[in-house]
Parts: sequence; C-alpha cells; structure tokens
Amino acid sequence: MTSSYLIFATLAMAAVTFVIRALPALIPKKLLDTPWLHRLNESLPLSVMVLLILTSLSYQDLSASTGISSPEWHLLLAQIGALLLVLFIYHVSRQLLVSMVVGIAAINGLLWLFTGFLT
Repeated sequence: MTSSYLIFATLAMAAVTFVIRALPALIPKKLLDTPWLHRLNESLPLSVMVLLILTSLSYQDLSASTGISSPEWHLLLAQIGALLLVLFIYHVSRQLLVSMVVGIAAINGLLWLFTGFLT
C-alpha cells in the first residue's frame, strides 16, 4: 500500500510539474507580457517559501505554563526571527537562494544564541 502511494504521488507530482513547465509554451506571448503576471512571477517564490515556513512553525508543544527559557520557545523564536530575516534579505536582494542560505544560517545562529545565553 505504501509503495503504490509513493509511486502515485511521484507520478502525480511529475505530471503537475510537466504541465506547469509546458504551459508557457502554449499561452500566447502577448498574455505572458502582462504586468500582473510579471508581479506574480516576482513574488511567487517568496510567497511559497513563506507559506512552507509558516506551516512548519513548531508551536504545538507550547502551553500557558511553558517558560520563556524552554527549548520549545527557543525554537519558535528562532524560526520567527529567521523568517523575518529571510523576508528582509529577499526584499533587499531579490535573490531567493541568498535568502534561503541566510535563513538556514539565521535559524542555526539564533538557536545557538538562545540556548547559550537564555538558559
């Protein structure tokens, strides 16, 4: 059951990717040069990245009795700080790869900072 699901999911993802990649060749060139499509193309990678990060925030283990020096709070604060830094770097540089590298470094640096100095 699990292997058939994995094969189906992989084929479905491949089909969606193929259709999305082939779609610009099928759409008239005049439609592709519209300003709203250019704005969408500029903001879409960052929007997808922010949504992925927001869905992965680890706030489920927090409760009203969780102290600020707990590892759960450290992780959540590091994730939020890294997300804000990624948004800022992307706004300044418009480079998605640079923003991702900064985000990875920021979350690790913030976790090190919080566990080293706030415990």
